[in-house]
Amino acid sequence: MTNIQPLATILIVEDDSELLELETYHLEKEGFKVLGFSSTKGVEKSLDGVDLMVIDRKLPDIDGCDYVRYLRDRGIYIPVIFVSAKVSDAEIEEGFLSGGDDYLRKPYNIKELIFRIKAIINRTNRMHTCQRLTFRDIMIDVDNRKCYISNKDINLTKLEFNLLSFFIEHKNKILERDYLLRQVWGDEELKQKRTVNVTINRLKKKIDPTNEKGYIEAIHGIGYKLR
Repeated sequence: MTNIQPLATILIVEDDSELLELETYHLEKEGFKVLGFSSTKGVEKSLDGVDLMVIDRKLPDIDGCDYVRYLRDRGIYIPVIFVSAKVSDAEIEEGFLSGGDDYLRKPYNIKELIFRIKAIINRTNRMHTCQRLTFRDIMIDVDNRKCYISNKDINLTKLEFNLLSFFIEHKNKILERDYLLRQVWGDEELKQKRTVNVTINRLKKKIDPTNEKGYIEAIHGIGYKLR
């Protein structure tokens, strides 16, 4: 387990297990914490700390609109995005009138769902602000100076952390050794190009000990590139 601060907590009620798994995977990859339910059973007890709900209209125990109406009647005003194959004008109108904040028609692109979630959370000031850098399975928590690879905490020195962060900020670009010395070390007159090589090799052993992922590529006679 890691102590990564999630961007927000999303609760999903979706009876399609494959779709629920897909939504969970992509939202967690974006930095959200996800609570998944196949029905409304147990949902109300799990709402503490939830920032937004994604609810299917057609659930095995109740219509999603009726359930949100029930929550609103109980004074629970957590934002809700309905997802549904019910797409007539009357059905969409019912979704909003029952207390929904947005309505997404099935089938939908998962990226659109993520954009809508972020828009509502930003608008309601529920997003936990945290500067992050990401590349493939690497996540840099800038504020807390933490590095995670596949959610595993990687212990880096201050210099290694700064170097990896700089690489991610300039991913897929060739960076010359002199440029790295100026930007990351800052006191190049006391350093040599070999210093860059040594530090990068040490960093590579920490973030890719089996050398299977090949994050950092050496460009002969020039420098390095994160790819």
